[in-house]
Amino acid sequence: MTYPMKPYVLMILSVVCLMTQPAWAGLEMGRVPTKVDLKGDLGGRLDGTPWSSSELQGKVHVIFYVDPDEKDLNNDASEALQKQKFPVDKFQSYGIINMDATWLPNILISSALEEKQKRYPTTIYVRDYDKVLVKAWGIADDNSDVLAFDKMGRLIFTKYGKLTESDIQSLIAVIGAHLDK
Repeated sequence: MTYPMKPYVLMILSVVCLMTQPAWAGLEMGRVPTKVDLKGDLGGRLDGTPWSSSELQGKVHVIFYVDPDEKDLNNDASEALQKQKFPVDKFQSYGIINMDATWLPNILISSALEEKQKRYPTTIYVRDYDKVLVKAWGIADDNSDVLAFDKMGRLIFTKYGKLTESDIQSLIAVIGAHLDK
């Protein structure tokens, strides 16, 4: 014999399920993530102007979200993307630095970012002082994360940690497939 569940039991089960969702639940493949803004004390571009995830539209975008201690982890992916010479009117890359993930002084990190800007002049570099993207999107902390978005701002690729050669080829392919959509 089965017994009907009491409404309060269903409510408790629902709350438990919501509370135990994995950290990455903030980003869902094929969806536009929650809007985040990096400005003022929370961060922003190297020149001090704000950055917003609402900018992730109109072009295919790639974000390298990087702990400064892991800054070289995905250089192979950066180099591979640069070699593709994707058209700047259809493709944009961002290096967003998780400034709160390291013991290194901010001035030292900012100096290194200025050097990177010279090496990758079409990449926009952004500072995140308070792990805003980690908290809002649930992405990996203390790591090097690579995220790609289509022209509508929907997530089309994600990888936390070092990209393998196969991952890099997948990233390039997914970007290429969305440039003219």
